[in-house]
Amino acid sequence: MADRAILHVDMDAFFAAVEVLDDPSLRGKPVIVGGTPEGRGVVAAASYEARRFGVHSAMSAARAVKLCPTGVFLRGRHERYGEVSARIFALCRQFTPLVEPLSIDEAFLDVTGSVRLFGPAPEIGRALKNRIKEEIGLIASVGVAPNKFLAKLASDLDKPDGFFVFTRRDCRRILAELPVDRLWGVGKITHRKLRRLGIEKVADLLAHPVEELQAELGNLAEHLLELAVGHDERPVVPTQPAKSIGHEVTFSEDIGEGDRLREILDGLADKVGRRLRGAGQLARTVNLKARYGDFTTVTRAETMTEPTCSSIVIRDTARGLLARRLGRRGRPLRLIGVSVSNLVEPDHGPVELFPVTAPAPEDTLDRVMDRVHRKYGPVLKRGLNKRRSE
Repeated sequence: MADRAILHVDMDAFFAAVEVLDDPSLRGKPVIVGGTPEGRGVVAAASYEARRFGVHSAMSAARAVKLCPTGVFLRGRHERYGEVSARIFALCRQFTPLVEPLSIDEAFLDVTGSVRLFGPAPEIGRALKNRIKEEIGLIASVGVAPNKFLAKLASDLDKPDGFFVFTRRDCRRILAELPVDRLWGVGKITHRKLRRLGIEKVADLLAHPVEELQAELGNLAEHLLELAVGHDERPVVPTQPAKSIGHEVTFSEDIGEGDRLREILDGLADKVGRRLRGAGQLARTVNLKARYGDFTTVTRAETMTEPTCSSIVIRDTARGLLARRLGRRGRPLRLIGVSVSNLVEPDHGPVELFPVTAPAPEDTLDRVMDRVHRKYGPVLKRGLNKRRSE
């Protein structure tokens, strides 16, 4: 089979970079997005200036402030990041319709069919990287390769502001010298198994008896040996629909008051409903996530008879899960979250010339509040607390 031309585009320190883009006074400073030093959240992103102190994503904010006391800690602005992400993916789609987002800040592109129009794959990668910088103001690291595994690996080899091209001719030589945990599928447990076998580098894996690898790793052995020589035949799959939409919040101090928890729950439900309507989807299932002070995490869910995008329906269902299904018995919580799943497209059906029923009041309220939010931002608070579940 002829080689494909695959790009992997990975935005450098994306959340932190967007904050610097919007506030140039932050340039050169250690910017840390996510939890705040007085809170108990975790780091969602850190600028490269902050990473020099040892700060990284998923680290607790308390640990981050000890490592980097001069850090600028900022709460995340996910709607803003989503806006910028959409612009980046729109640029990607100007080069090929085969764009597979992996997250808000990275994607695979299959540009095999674009070579005749835009030139060789490395030229396309350079052009896209330059346009992201010139038109949006952000830095992307780009990997170019014959398949997805090598492209993703390439984008990471030269970060930040990286650009790396893998060819069939040189990929085995470069792969052989890499640590074996750079192969997809080698997590902590598998890494320990490989080290017990004396395998540290990819070259060690290729030199090891296959029978021993299969005895230790089972079917995973064949997968790793394929990657070790640069084989990966998975196609780039264009945008897949979201499986769920949700929001959660970690409290600076545990909260046990029912009224306060319901107020927070209402705000989360409103955000979820707004995102659901913005995506043009309905949800059948409402999920509640709660975490106690001892880090015990509990989830509860309720599937509704009819799919909905109503913030009020989502709110009332989440309230019911909190009051009747969680079993909290007054225990304080450190985290609470609301999400919806089992997403479906609306079934519009035939148009009724003379509809019998008017839109439900909550549907009208949702539409009005969505328009207010789009025009003015979240400056008004919906009076959801006044409407009680019947």
